[in-house]
Amino acid sequence: MKINKFLEELRAKSDAELKEELVAAKKELFNLRFQNATNQLDNTSRIKEVRRNIARIQTVIAQNAAAAK
Repeated sequence: MKINKFLEELRAKSDAELKEELVAAKKELFNLRFQNATNQLDNTSRIKEVRRNIARIQTVIAQNAAAAK
């Protein structure tokens, strides 16, 4: 259910907002990887979660682009 709510929120956003969300998620992933490399990351499953969220955002962006054509 948590994922469905996240997807509903993504689908309600505009393309500009989605791109901002994508940039923020990529920055978060970079920071998580950096923390993991320096052994400061406690919750390593967060990396997997952020990667999947990035994929979800990219999928919604692609769906919006396909629907616009």
